[in-house]
Amino acid sequence: MKWRFHAEAAQEYLDACRRYVGISPELATAFTECMETAIDGIVSHPRAWPVVEEDVCRHLLKRFPYGVYYTIEADLILVVAVVHMRRKPGYWKHRL
Repeated sequence: MKWRFHAEAAQEYLDACRRYVGISPELATAFTECMETAIDGIVSHPRAWPVVEEDVCRHLLKRFPYGVYYTIEADLILVVAVVHMRRKPGYWKHRL
């Protein structure tokens, strides 16, 4: 199955990467690897993570305080948000 980022989710991911680069390049690399692992898992088993809002599922990253929010379309996984878990809940819902 194919996947893609919603434009705002892609920006959230890039912003998070920049924050971690500012702390440590190694930490940024670890974050990127963790995100890649999450996306691979979502694509391989899209229904493995809980539905948290209507048809939106959430995969929590293991090492970092982020969640990947996504929808399962007919032939596409759409990542609608890359959310820091301390951010205001539901701010991303307008993207649906």
